[in-house]
Amino acid sequence: MKYFLMYIKQTLRFVLKPMSFVPAIIMMCFIFMFSDQDASTSSQLSYRVGVKVFTMANETLDRGWSTGQIEKLSRESQYYLRKTAHFTEYFLLAVSVAFPLYVYGVRGLWLLLFAGGFCIAFACLDEYHQTFSAGRSPQKKDVFIDSCGVILGVIITRIVGWTGRMTIFRPLSNRKKEKPIDI
Repeated sequence: MKYFLMYIKQTLRFVLKPMSFVPAIIMMCFIFMFSDQDASTSSQLSYRVGVKVFTMANETLDRGWSTGQIEKLSRESQYYLRKTAHFTEYFLLAVSVAFPLYVYGVRGLWLLLFAGGFCIAFACLDEYHQTFSAGRSPQKKDVFIDSCGVILGVIITRIVGWTGRMTIFRPLSNRKKEKPIDI
C-alpha cells in the first residue's frame, strides 16, 4: 500500500507540474485579446472600468460624487488607468511564468533572466502586435511599464518562494528520503 501511494504521488507530480504553466498561457491569451482591440473598443473598455472603479470608490469612501462627476473622473484618468492595466497584467504574467519555473528549480538570477526575459520579449511582441489593430500603435513607454511589472512580479515570486521554502516546506526538505525495500 505504501508503494502504491508513492506511485500515485509521483504520477500526480508528473501530471500536475506541467499544468502549472496553464495560468501563464491564459494570461498571455488575455493580453493578446486586449491588444487585438481597435482604439475605440479599447477606449470604451477603459472608460467603463474607470466608471466602475470611481463608483466603487465613491460608495466605499462616501464621497458623494454624482454620476456626471464619476464619468468626468473616468475620462480624465484614462491615461493612468491604461498604464496601471499594463503594469498589472504583466505583473500577473510574470508571477504566472516565474512560479512554475521556481517549482522546477530555476532560482536566483536565472529566474529573473528566464521569466523576466520571456515576459519582456512578450511585451515587445505585444506592442508590435498592436500595429495591426486600427488606431493603435506601439509605444516604448508601454514596454517600459510592462517591464517594471515583470521585474516586480519575479522579485515577489522569489520572495514568496524563498519564504515558503524556509518556513512552511522546510520540514519536508529536512526529512530523510526513504529507500524502497527490494522484494
